Amino acid sequence: MSARSDQVALVTGTSSGIGEALAQELIRRGWRVFGVSRRSSAIGSPLYSHLRADLREVATLAARLEPQVEAAVSDPSLRRFALVNNAAGPGLLGPLDGVKAEDLLELYAVNVAAPVSLMGWFVRRSRPGLALRMVNVSTGAATAAFPGLGAYGSSKAALRMAGMVLASELEARDPEDPARDITILSYEPGIVDTEMQAAVRGSSKETVPMVEMFRQFEAEGRLVPPKKPAAEIADYLEADGHARFTERRLGVPPTQKAAG
Repeated sequence: MSARSDQVALVTGTSSGIGEALAQELIRRGWRVFGVSRRSSAIGSPLYSHLRADLREVATLAARLEPQVEAAVSDPSLRRFALVNNAAGPGLLGPLDGVKAEDLLELYAVNVAAPVSLMGWFVRRSRPGLALRMVNVSTGAATAAFPGLGAYGSSKAALRMAGMVLASELEARDPEDPARDITILSYEPGIVDTEMQAAVRGSSKETVPMVEMFRQFEAEGRLVPPKKPAAEIADYLEADGHARFTERRLGVPPTQKAAG
């Protein structure tokens, strides 16, 4: 299979979980995929390039990634460009009054600052006529209060709002310009069998008071394999006619919010 494609995606967190499953799904559909993570990836395909990068190093992130994806982004045959902010630091479980400021800053660098920086870079690099799709992988903890998940949930809530604000700004900038086909999805993958779920299940009740609920999810076989949300995300990336900003949870019809 050729390494050239008119559909290119950059996906963060492709060393495992949803990110890895999504990269594999997009490759199966013929996309050229650039994966980003601190760890190496087991994905082997001429359509896949792995970029080792630490999302905590926000100040230099775009500069490090740009030389790797420049040729693909500049290709005049490119018709669809996608960004999936999937990687996230799930740490800092426990009551908020015990969170150290320096640890919170590191979590927000990975979960908020890096994704927002990448969204800005993608918008600046997009050209008229290019369909640009951006997906921020979210969580139920971004819209509901789960004791013990305050740091993680608040960071995802910040990213959700950042996506809404960017959509509003794009709408105000060029509301009637069909050449600027840029849309954003905030996506809740549901109860997925990931490292985050395992970390929560391994916590004590003092750290995560609702830990038994998460353990019950596994005991009842309710955990979803990563390939299911990966398929829904891929469908969104390939589709047209989206609102500027859309919210969706696994298996639930999307909710479109007016920008502005």
